[in-house]
Parts: sequence; structure tokens; C-alpha cells
Amino acid sequence: MAVNLPSPDPASLRAVEGVRLGVAEAQIRKPGRKDLTVIQFAPGASVAGVFTQNRFCAAPVQVCRQHLQATGGRDVRALVINTGCANAGTGAQGLADAQQTCVELAALLGVLPAQVLPFSTGVILEPLPMTRLLAGLPAAVANGRSEGWDDAAQAIMTTDTLPKAASRQVVIDGVTITLTGISKGAGMIRPNMATMLGFIATDCAVSPDVLQHLTRDAADASFNSITIDGDTSTNDSLIVVATGKTALPPITSASSPQALALQAALTALAQHLAQAIVRDGEGATKFISVQVEGGRSRDEARLVAYAVAHSPLVKTAFFASDPNLGRILAAVGYAGVSDLDVDGVDLYLDDVHVATRGGRHPAYREEDGQRVMRQAEITVRIVLGRGAASATVWTCDLSHDYVSINADYRS
Repeated sequence: MAVNLPSPDPASLRAVEGVRLGVAEAQIRKPGRKDLTVIQFAPGASVAGVFTQNRFCAAPVQVCRQHLQATGGRDVRALVINTGCANAGTGAQGLADAQQTCVELAALLGVLPAQVLPFSTGVILEPLPMTRLLAGLPAAVANGRSEGWDDAAQAIMTTDTLPKAASRQVVIDGVTITLTGISKGAGMIRPNMATMLGFIATDCAVSPDVLQHLTRDAADASFNSITIDGDTSTNDSLIVVATGKTALPPITSASSPQALALQAALTALAQHLAQAIVRDGEGATKFISVQVEGGRSRDEARLVAYAVAHSPLVKTAFFASDPNLGRILAAVGYAGVSDLDVDGVDLYLDDVHVATRGGRHPAYREEDGQRVMRQAEITVRIVLGRGAASATVWTCDLSHDYVSINADYRS
């Protein structure tokens, strides 16, 4: 069950002018569920993306990158997303299938294949059932509507227990700008990118190069700051689309006040969607924020945060509500900071000062640690005492259900 994550209220999801979303039941893997999504954009939209760094990246990721390069992120007209099959580890046939999907959808919409971006999620090393997928495209197109965000959030799910969607609005120079996004993921979550998909649209006008800058920064502060199990998926993708349907003049400078205002709203929405993935982690019962302060650099702080967040021993202790907190210190010690002075490290569990000067804090009591460990949401704060840099990573515990879910994933 998701940790303090309610199902999104469809009424709270704001339509973004210039965006239509439609879903269909294509029976990609299982009958009787929405598993094919088409998101259409009005002419002239700017599109930016960041993708998995896994060298075994899926065929749709490869095709998506090619199409973004070919269009320069300008006038992309549609996204097509299937669940149930990742189309990863599928060789030349997988590439041909991803390309054919774009060709067929482009023909239905009257656009060029390069103006279509494909995405897949699901089981790796299995071919796409192309006959069923292509047969579902006309219905997904016909079902398109501006209020379709909730249906799309459901249709991209795999082992997720809840759809993930949210909206934000920001006023820039007197103009109200809307942002709405969806994400999916519950396992095989660890960035570069942090299997996860994210799609965000705004009605603001933004040049493709600026939008790519904003997207990368938002990803680093959100989807690239989460981990569930330390596995980087073959299919991770985050796409941000700007339709340009408001009265605000186009944003063409990443350092302008308008860009900074949009960046703040985009990052807040991306963090909400990314944290929703962690809260819905496979078998998760705890949501854990790992805050590292006092690093010499942000990269150093992230290195320590991820060492703690990835540790199976730390994560299983949290599942058991067992304040076996020496496991956290051990993870800090092997994180890779070669000249770390452990006497300068302080460890806190929420408001409880656990360790200082290389050992247990004199005032620390086991019952205080256990009180915090029983909570559904916990903050681990590590102060390195080396500088002013900081980083936060969000993770969850590791439970029996995680093993069961992944053992039964293909059944």
C-alpha cells in the first residue's frame, strides 16, 4: 500500500491548452485494462527530454532520441505510450517496431513520423505485440480529450498501485501558467534517469533549448534524486512539452525572471511526481528522506545519500522499525569519500541526535530511535562537517512484498 499517497482527484488535474490525451485497451499483455496512450499536441509545441543512462536502453528510447534530434525539439505532435512490454533487449526488430508505431500513428494524425515520440514500459526481452498495438491506435486517437490526464495516468501503470498525476499553476507577468503531469514507476527505480516514465505539459511558450535546460535541472532535483531498489531501468524517460498557448511572450533565456519562475513551478511538480513513485514503491511501508549536509560538493553529498538510500541492510532495518542505526554509519563510511573524518560526522533521525564524534551520542536512547522508526515518514540527516554543500535523496524501505512482487512480475 502506498505511503501517504492518495489517488489523485481527477477534478484537480487542470487541462493544458494544446494537449489532448486518449487511451485504449490494446491487450498488450493482459485483457481488460487501459494499456495504450496517445497524447496529441497542437502545432508549434516545444519538447525536451531526459532519458535512461542504461547502455541497454530500450528501442523506443533510441527512436525518441533520434526524433528529438531530427526535429530539434520543435513541433512534436504526439507521444505514444504502451505498457505491458518494454520493447527492450529486442534488437533490430524492436527498433523496427518502435519506428513502425510512429509511422502508423503519424499517418492517422497527418504528421511526419519524426513528429511522434514512442515510449514503452513493462517486461524486458519480449517483442511488442504489434498487431494488437497498431489496432489500438485509432481508438486512442479518437478518445483524445483535454481532460484525459487521469485516464492516461492509469494507462501507463505497471506494478503501480495508484495513478500518479498533479497540476500546478504560477502567475508570470500577470499571466496564469498551467502545468500538469503524470508519472509511473514502483520498481527498477534508480536514476540516471531514475521502470519510470514522466510526462509534463505546460501552456507556456518556451524555446526548445531553454526548455531542455529547465527539464534537465528539474529532473536532477526530482527524478534523479529518488531510488527504490538501485536498479536503473532500460526505459526511463522524462518529457516536458510547452504548447505556447498563453499570452505570455516566449521564454528564450534560461536566466530570465520568467524562466526562473517557470523553473520553480516545474521543479515542484516534478518533485511531487517523483516522490509519488517512491511512496508507491513496490512493497513500501516507509517514505524516507536522506538529507546530507556539510559536504565539500553536491556530488559528494549525493554520493553519501545514495550509499545510505541503496543499502539493503538500512532499508530492511527501516521495514522492521529496528533502530539498528550503525548500518547508516557503515554506509556513510563506504560511500567513497576517501578522506572522510568520521569524528566530524553527526547523524540524526528526525529530531533524535544519534551519533557524534565518531560514536554514539551520549544522550541517545534506543527508545527514542525506535519511536522515530515506527513512523511512516522518516528523515535521516547526516552532517559531514566538511563544507556547505548539501543533497537530498528520497527512498523507501525494503519489505517481503518487494520480493514477492518481483518474483511474480511476469505471471
